[in-house]
Amino acid sequence: MSIRNLDDLLAEGVSGRRVLVRADLNVPLDKQSGAITDDGRIRAVLPTLSALVEAGAKVVVCSHLGRPKGAPDPQFSLRPVAGRLGELLGAPVHFAEDTVGDSARATVAGLADGQVALLENLRFNKGETSKDDAERGAFADQLAALGDVYVDDAFGAVHRKHASVYDVPARLPHVAGRLVLREVEVLSRLTGEPERPYVVVLGGSKVSDKLAVIEALLPTVDRLLIGGGMCFTFLKAQGHEVGTSLLEKEMVETCRNLMERAPGKIMLPVDVVAADAFAPDAAHDTVRADGIPSHRLGLDIGPETVAGFAAALSQAKTIFWNGPMGVFEMAAFANGTRGVAEAITKADAFSVVGGGDSAAAVRALGLDESSFGHISTGGGASLEYLEGKTLPGIAALEN
Repeated sequence: MSIRNLDDLLAEGVSGRRVLVRADLNVPLDKQSGAITDDGRIRAVLPTLSALVEAGAKVVVCSHLGRPKGAPDPQFSLRPVAGRLGELLGAPVHFAEDTVGDSARATVAGLADGQVALLENLRFNKGETSKDDAERGAFADQLAALGDVYVDDAFGAVHRKHASVYDVPARLPHVAGRLVLREVEVLSRLTGEPERPYVVVLGGSKVSDKLAVIEALLPTVDRLLIGGGMCFTFLKAQGHEVGTSLLEKEMVETCRNLMERAPGKIMLPVDVVAADAFAPDAAHDTVRADGIPSHRLGLDIGPETVAGFAAALSQAKTIFWNGPMGVFEMAAFANGTRGVAEAITKADAFSVVGGGDSAAAVRALGLDESSFGHISTGGGASLEYLEGKTLPGIAALEN
């Protein structure tokens, strides 16, 4: 990757300079209390921020959170994130009440060397996500005015053509942060010549969400293990009834074609945990994958499937995992995801967890993050990278 990185910037010296850092602080918040329920994305950007603080930069952090409609919305405020970021950095983080307005300008102007400010949610401004180049560019002008140099450390957003990701780098000297650099280096290992056997585990709800990555990976992987809600469309393509399980009828023929194109490569569940309802206390038991009762829906892969997947993973030298195997948020349907995750940690392989729900599952299930080779911070970005797509945020850094 021919991109200047943080070490290049630090070698030039950043003391007294305003460094605008695009981070991905899009953390989940408890709907009742507003408390942060998983600070993994905040911790992921600490190496870049700490290095800039130690070098005496005036650090201006910007991020989005959630999907506000281009206007201020208190439930999506980054204020709680500023508090947690300050705790992790061991120093107060100054919080701007807006993104590019009077509060932002005053907050940045008041920074001393080595201090950090966090701007309010980027998506409170329509220009951040606008598809109109002029509107997006006008917002990028205002944002770029708050920095002397730009660092992109928001890998989870590099697949978005947004002002803070795509347009600001054209207006300021720019480098990749440590997180973005690490993510690209890791994913490059998967798209280059991965050590074999190369086994990919895909879960999640919809085949349509993963179709492009399945088609891109199928010629290169040795085994493709499919669980989660998406497995039922494949089971239907095999001619099995799936009860009231999640099913994309329009994708059945596509799944049938995929299995015909790569005979023996795609491994599907042989048993599933089927429940009366989508509820944590629903009556449930394990049934054969070809014998799901008509009134029940599958909410997890079964123990025999976990054992089969674990056996395939034990032979692997390279593993990529994206998407839970079941509804891991409910204890009764978390065993499949836990079993597969534990099998990945035991394999003598370079393993990558592809962000999103998979990364959340690792933390929610209390698994040791250091047992995996790399846990990506970008679910959608990591999938699009593996599909071979041009990521706008990466392209902007290369220019």
